[in-house]
Amino acid sequence: MTGELFPREPGEVAPGAVHVPDWLGPERQRELVAACRAWAMPPAGLRTVRLPGGGTMTARQVCLGRHWYPYGYARTVVDGDGAPVKPMPGWLADLGRAAVRAAYGDDAGHAEGPADGDPAAYDIALVNFYDADAHMGMHRDSDERSTAPVVSLSLGDTCVFRFGNTETRTRPYTDVELRSGDLMVFGGPSRLAYHGVPKVYGGTAPPELGLTGRLNITLRVSGLR
Repeated sequence: MTGELFPREPGEVAPGAVHVPDWLGPERQRELVAACRAWAMPPAGLRTVRLPGGGTMTARQVCLGRHWYPYGYARTVVDGDGAPVKPMPGWLADLGRAAVRAAYGDDAGHAEGPADGDPAAYDIALVNFYDADAHMGMHRDSDERSTAPVVSLSLGDTCVFRFGNTETRTRPYTDVELRSGDLMVFGGPSRLAYHGVPKVYGGTAPPELGLTGRLNITLRVSGLR
């Protein structure tokens, strides 16, 4: 959105959970959209995630580094075409470290991300694609064996991002509007907080992005060997 009276400022949503508006510039957003389109191609491409209860997620997903399925990780797309998962690019792992620095600055009181050269660098990316009718229920990112912060990058349509607590899927929670280019980082006491996307505002993506829908790139440190 342009022409706002006051610029959007970074803010702490909860202890260890930081929203940084407009962190990705227009050119970087276009580069990431192009990369997501390449990653979405088969083999090991964009898929519909089937849940153990028989339902499906309305957001479709492609994984890098390791393949996430409910509720674990594998080296191949065990719930899809069985192909080896696409590798995690080094530049994307570097972007994850930069995002943590942007969110926390010099304050390591909440959480610390992996340092440059750390073998436990960001090694997983989950790319979720939402059309205007998609949503994501309240859940925790708890299948990793690392306490490093989760990095979330938004591209395309604006959404409501619901950030809750570590005990329950219900209140208390805070709703944050995430727009294209926004960054969310959550670690420390909020690393295992429940969160979800109850609504996507269709048709709100920047026209120059050439994207219909919303892409969310979530970067994680697996802690797996």
